[in-house]
Amino acid sequence: MAEEKEIGKITHYYDKISVAVVELKAALKTGDSIHIKGHATDFTQDVESIQIEHEEIKEAKKGDHIGMKVSEEVKEHDIVYKVAS
Repeated sequence: MAEEKEIGKITHYYDKISVAVVELKAALKTGDSIHIKGHATDFTQDVESIQIEHEEIKEAKKGDHIGMKVSEEVKEHDIVYKVAS
């Protein structure tokens, strides 16, 4: 089992474009593997793109609110974990 660290939570989800807004408690960069878990949510994916204010960035820091494409539906308050490789 890979080690996981809580790095943020989902604050909004745009279902038409499959984008989650995440409030970060730790840094996150493209290529990182994340695990999103909630009452009805439980999946792992790699971070393919991160945006802040519609600007594509490679790395986000603690305190940032980011937009991130997700492979499955998520809900507000779902927790985002970074999976240690």
